[in-house]
Amino acid sequence: MGSLHIWKGTINADSYIQVLEQHMLPSRRCLFQGRPCIFQHDNARPHTASITMSWLHRRRIWVLKWPACSPDLSPIENIWRIIKRKVRQRRPKTVEQLEACIRQDWDNIPIHKLEQHVSLVPRRLQSVIKRRGDATQC
Repeated sequence: MGSLHIWKGTINADSYIQVLEQHMLPSRRCLFQGRPCIFQHDNARPHTASITMSWLHRRRIWVLKWPACSPDLSPIENIWRIIKRKVRQRRPKTVEQLEACIRQDWDNIPIHKLEQHVSLVPRRLQSVIKRRGDATQC
C-alpha cells in the first residue's frame, strides 16, 4: 500500500496536486515500477477539479471513474473503517497520539486484507448494475 500523508486543514485542488506530487507519485513508482496501474479516488471537488484532471492526464495517470455517493464500493473506505475501530480502542488523548495510532495501524494492514477488500469490488459493482447505476449509499 502507498504511503500515508495526513493533511492538516482544508484541501483544495492545488494542495491535492501537491500531495499527489510529493506522495502518490513516489509510492506509485515504488509499488508499480513503471507497470501500468489505475488510480482511484472519490469525487471530492479537489479530485475532480479541472486542474487536477489535467495534471493527472499530463502524467498519463489513468483514473478509475467512480460513482458518486458509493463509499461502500471503495476498498480504502473499508480499510479506514478497520483503522478507525483500532484507533478508537486505543483512545488517543492528543492529536499527536491520534496521528501515531493512525500511522501504526496503516503500516500494519496486512496485504491479504487489502487483497480481500479489492476482491470484493466486482460483487459490489454488480449491486450498482442491479440498481441501474444508482448510488449504493449516500
